[in-house]
Amino acid sequence: MYVCNCFGVTEDQVKRHAEGGACTPRQIASACKAGTDCGSCVRRIQALLGRGSYPRPALVTSGPDRMAGVAPDEAAAA
Repeated sequence: MYVCNCFGVTEDQVKRHAEGGACTPRQIASACKAGTDCGSCVRRIQALLGRGSYPRPALVTSGPDRMAGVAPDEAAAA
C-alpha cells in the first residue's frame, strides 16, 4: 500500500527505512523523499513509526548530564 503517492513510497519502504534507523518523519523524508511534496502522508508516516518497534538512537545532551561518569574536578576543568 502506498504511503506517499507523490513519490510512490510504500509502507514496506517506510518500515525498512525505520528499521535502518530513520525514526522521525524528517529522517524518512531524507531517506526516500516521502512527505516532502504535498505533505499529506506525514501523518501516516508518523502513525507507522509510532506502531513499530524501531530502535530510537540515544540523544546527545548538551547540559551537565553529558559529563556523567566524569570526576567533578575533571568536569570543572572541561
